[in-house]
Amino acid sequence: MNPYPQKNGKTQINPSGDFNSSPSTWSQEGGRKTILEVLDFPDMIEEYLIELEIRNYSINTIKTYKSIVNNFYKFLMGEKDLYDDRRVLRSFKRYIQFLKRDKQVSQNYIYLVTVVVKKFLEYHNIYILNEVKTPKRTKSLPKSLNETEVKNLINAVECNLHSQEESHGQKCIKLRNKVILALLYSSGLRISELVSLKSDDVDPDDRTIRIRGKGEKDRIVLFDEETKNLIKKYITFIGHEDDYLFLNRFGNPITPRYVQMMIKNYARQAGIKKKVTPHILRHSFATHLLKNGVDIRAIQQLLGHSNLSTTQIYTSVDMQTLRNVYDRARLK
Repeated sequence: MNPYPQKNGKTQINPSGDFNSSPSTWSQEGGRKTILEVLDFPDMIEEYLIELEIRNYSINTIKTYKSIVNNFYKFLMGEKDLYDDRRVLRSFKRYIQFLKRDKQVSQNYIYLVTVVVKKFLEYHNIYILNEVKTPKRTKSLPKSLNETEVKNLINAVECNLHSQEESHGQKCIKLRNKVILALLYSSGLRISELVSLKSDDVDPDDRTIRIRGKGEKDRIVLFDEETKNLIKKYITFIGHEDDYLFLNRFGNPITPRYVQMMIKNYARQAGIKKKVTPHILRHSFATHLLKNGVDIRAIQQLLGHSNLSTTQIYTSVDMQTLRNVYDRARLK
């Protein structure tokens, strides 16, 4: 028997906050029941994840929430005496301490854990963590490549379609990789958006791509003339008849992991010492647009940011341009 009243199918903690305020919370041996004995956490987690999917949360967001809530549940299973909200609150604080001291996670991850666990519990009308304040996030500036580094990265893919030394399959892979690098930079796509691209999403003649981004929001992005020529060459050379634009050698859609490793390898070949990832190419896209005078609201639209404040971080990035302006303007 569940000692907690139900509302809309969700558990409600007794107003006293005590898991043992009802006689039904006592076990047969006369001992009190803990929160893990009273509440079915695995079932609550499953229900919450279904709700997130119904609300059109992205697959990656749902995976992140699932991991965070499951990890917290596993930590609670190692705790003792979770008989009331005060003890559960203390365990949550110990969990945050464990993440910071033992796991040495970032401040932004601590923020995310706090928000997600509170949302999960509140969805089930459990307000044990009400007094927990959401920690501040650190706003680190996004790293980016300069224009020369981007050019060297894309050119690191030596793709000679007339070569007699490579098979047709090898040429397809190299051409595909070159298109991926060019497209990530010229369109500012997220890695999840790139690997999900369908052939019908791309209009080479119009130089546009229809994107289904975070939160199932559609937007149109652009790419440059050089990327347009690469895409046309790629589609023609491979004789594309599949739904997905980018496939691996087994005929399946490429994975984010493959793209990450591919970019890392080409960055090494290009002699780039910086860390290079798909997201850094996205940062580079935004930084270079801003540097060349594109309005920040246009950049916001191209990136698919819901809030302008997310895009405004790029106004602090291009230190070389700022230094040049300063050197020209300062008094001699």
